[in-house]
Amino acid sequence: MNVEQIVGLYNYWIVIFLMMTGFYIVIARQNMIKSVIGLNIFQTSVFLLYITMGKVNGGTAPIIPPRVANGHAANGHAANGHSTNGHGTNGPADVLEHAQTEHAAAPVHEAVNEAGEHAHSIAEEVLSPLGEIARQADLTSQAEPLIYSNPMPSVLMLTAIVVGIATTSLALALIVRIREEYGTIEEDKILELDRDS
Repeated sequence: MNVEQIVGLYNYWIVIFLMMTGFYIVIARQNMIKSVIGLNIFQTSVFLLYITMGKVNGGTAPIIPPRVANGHAANGHAANGHSTNGHGTNGPADVLEHAQTEHAAAPVHEAVNEAGEHAHSIAEEVLSPLGEIARQADLTSQAEPLIYSNPMPSVLMLTAIVVGIATTSLALALIVRIREEYGTIEEDKILELDRDS
């Protein structure tokens, strides 16, 4: 293992340092407050270990990038706008009916020709934007796929942080009660008081 690999694993070195520090404080100190602090440092090292394992090299947060979201939204608006035009204004049947009404006195073949031209122009108007949307979708599918980090360890650690705060609060409350009962929070003195009583 060379120096670059050792430096590249700095997260795990920090985890080991915090874990050993917390463990030492728990076993070496008789003061209850210091023991709780050691447990919290140990717990923090576990959080960092799981979050580090969830990180994917080159990955990003599992959030849809704005350019992809905006592209889909623009395509959706474009499709809705064209569909509204197609249903709300002039379909081929509407054009034919309009032409027949407007040109009731004209010869029938002129009305049919005009309706056909209108239908052809509407078809071009509708199909050309759809082709552009399909081209953009094809380009999007050919783009480089996004790499996301695993969010599960972060979610679990978020829950663990909440549980850790609750247990720390409970431990501090118990220490306060022990201080009121024995007048000290040193474990060895409490044991002596228990033996003498």
